[in-house]
Amino acid sequence: MASLLEEYRAPLARAPLSPESRRTYLSKVRQFLAWLGAAALDGDPLADAAARDWAVRDYRSHLQVVAKAAPATVNGAVAAVDDFYARRGLGPARAERVELPRQAPRALDKRASLRLLRAVEAHLAPRNRALVGVLFYAGARISEAVRLDVDDVRLSARKGTLRLLGKGGKVREVPVHAQLRTDLALWLEERPNWPNPDGTSALFLNQRGERLSVRGASDLVAAIAEAAGLDDETTAHILRHTFATTLVRGGADLVLVAELLGHARLETTR
Repeated sequence: MASLLEEYRAPLARAPLSPESRRTYLSKVRQFLAWLGAAALDGDPLADAAARDWAVRDYRSHLQVVAKAAPATVNGAVAAVDDFYARRGLGPARAERVELPRQAPRALDKRASLRLLRAVEAHLAPRNRALVGVLFYAGARISEAVRLDVDDVRLSARKGTLRLLGKGGKVREVPVHAQLRTDLALWLEERPNWPNPDGTSALFLNQRGERLSVRGASDLVAAIAEAAGLDDETTAHILRHTFATTLVRGGADLVLVAELLGHARLETTR
């Protein structure tokens, strides 16, 4: 199974995907192969299409029943496994995706938003304040936030823009909120004092001076949300949707909101 994973790693590295997507696919395929190695299956799911289909369906059931994974997580795992089989030449499995609940993503209400912002203001680390601001005030996906380089930030005395690289390599520019402009300026002033042995151009660094990972950024958001005393789990995705909800409730045109969020389809925003 380890050799199969290495065989998959090479073509995946050449695929037109973001580094985060490659890491996610590799991790999910690793988990599938680990399960495959321990499962009692009929036929050869790595060579036979029928055995492949049954194996993927069984794995989907394992994720739902045993791992109790969320529908979106299950579908993400099946998508990665399909990519694995497609690159092996066997093609994707005949396994239906789990139906997702049709409901709007949760956003923070005004009271929770205020508590979060107070916790951010009380935070002494400029990097963390700027990171949360990029999510809350610019509606960036967390993968887009950690993908930012220093040159993607353009600030002046009264305004600024962020250049975000979204899904499918689509680039968009988002105006910088006044508070975010202050926090970004403070972080850019402090950033040269952080370790940076490889000279990375990443905007957000970890303690080793490397580009901050999605997981590391998620942990920082969770820590600040906990400091704010928010009752429910608050993720970067919820901050992004709080940004969108605030705009819509403020009367912003839906087309503009879709552009700021980087949505390819207006129906997604709706």
